[in-house]
Amino acid sequence: MHGDFLGSYAYGLWAVVIYYTVFFLFFAVSFLRPKKRYEWRSMGALTGFFVALFTEMFGFPLTIFFLTAIFGDAYPAADPFSHANGHLMLVLTGLSGSHNALKTLHFISNTTILLGSLILFLGWLQIHRSDENTLVRRKLYSIVRHPQYVGLFLVTTGFLVQWPSLLVFLMWPVMTMAYIRLARKEDEHLAEKFGQLFTEYRQRVPAFFPRLIPSRTLSAPVSKDMNRPR
Repeated sequence: MHGDFLGSYAYGLWAVVIYYTVFFLFFAVSFLRPKKRYEWRSMGALTGFFVALFTEMFGFPLTIFFLTAIFGDAYPAADPFSHANGHLMLVLTGLSGSHNALKTLHFISNTTILLGSLILFLGWLQIHRSDENTLVRRKLYSIVRHPQYVGLFLVTTGFLVQWPSLLVFLMWPVMTMAYIRLARKEDEHLAEKFGQLFTEYRQRVPAFFPRLIPSRTLSAPVSKDMNRPR
């Protein structure tokens, strides 16, 4: 059966898999700057995500082989192994032949990836320009405590929308939980280092999702030290 489907086999591009995996990992390492062992463990989960993503995108389409084996001739794409039909969100919704749907999918996913990359960069820039003995709490860090991880989640979500697959769906929550745990460890470290200053900051600023409705905690008076310009 698979022999009938392999008309435009757009995979087996292992040099491309390696190139994109190395490129995005270099990008992530450059801005996240892992140093401690538990930071490198989180980076390992991110590595697994990118390997799974680009392997199925350019190397070996495991999910498509799996789905074509299940659906057989009823698979909703005449040429499932072409690169255009690797966008499974369109294939499984019957929109794989729509050029407008493909453009919309790319717009949504690419915008999400670019927005996440920008947040990741700006968060890194604030940390890079600050003194290590100063609690960064302005600009992006006045909205969420971990903007770099928010940026990372947006980048990976954009890829998940663009190229969903079994391995990517398995790796995304693993990677996300790894960075949520890392954020908690960083909060513990900052609490020990800055004491009450960080406690007040943590009460006022959420970890990942900005508060849409201000709470009493947010409207509480801010200490003089927190108002001091940096």
